[in-house]
Amino acid sequence: RSHHPVAEMLDLPFLPFCVLLGGLGFVCVAFVSAWCQHWRGGFALDGSAQTFNWHPVLMVTGMVVLYGAAALVYRLPSTWSGPKLPWKVLHGALALAAFGLAVLGLAAVFRFHNDHGTPNMYSLHSWLGLATVLLFSCQVGAAPDPPHAPAPCLPHLPSLQWLAGFSAFLLPWAPAWLRALYKPVHVFFGSTILMLSVASCVSGINEKLFFSLKNGTTEYKRLPAEAVFANTLGLLILLFGVLVLGALARPSWKRPDADSPDSCQVPAPLR
Repeated sequence: RSHHPVAEMLDLPFLPFCVLLGGLGFVCVAFVSAWCQHWRGGFALDGSAQTFNWHPVLMVTGMVVLYGAAALVYRLPSTWSGPKLPWKVLHGALALAAFGLAVLGLAAVFRFHNDHGTPNMYSLHSWLGLATVLLFSCQVGAAPDPPHAPAPCLPHLPSLQWLAGFSAFLLPWAPAWLRALYKPVHVFFGSTILMLSVASCVSGINEKLFFSLKNGTTEYKRLPAEAVFANTLGLLILLFGVLVLGALARPSWKRPDADSPDSCQVPAPLR
């Protein structure tokens, strides 16, 4: 099968791309941490403005970087043969870590708002962010509802969703039809949640700059150094999300779907 020369030049192997993306994710975390440390006064746990600073750091680290890493686990060529179980455990562990950081990030912002009498959940950013986390709480471990389920998944019961997902994807006796039924839903909502996470982070950065760069500081419209730095952070987060979604959509990097003896869930015995 022939390939166009331009396509061959752009056909970057996955592992170098993965290293590049990992470096970009590290830069995103470093940028948001430096922003909060240098311009926003650092970190604390006393309900002050420094408590709020945990919110952007934890959300970028969890809902963007770790979530993106979890989404790309099955693009690693080493996952294409041999037992799936270790990779499923890694995928689930990264997703759970991302969700845990997101919950802590929400706790930080609610603590700050409550201690300062600031209303909660009034901005578009807050609506979008909370909807993303609630959707993630269902996605991270959800399985299909029974045909006559009385209600959809309940975000305040994520442990039940994780239990259902564990049963559907990790247990070796889970029926193949159940995994096949839920997999397209899982993949679709996985990409959707990543897009929502990026949108939430970018809108949150913009909102924080509008709130902070006033009353004695250089106004946002004057583009002070903090605004340039934080705007750059937003672009880096956007680039990270676009690259992850591009990798997920690339056909040559997808794991073959065909079932074979070497793709079973139970690790093969050592010989």
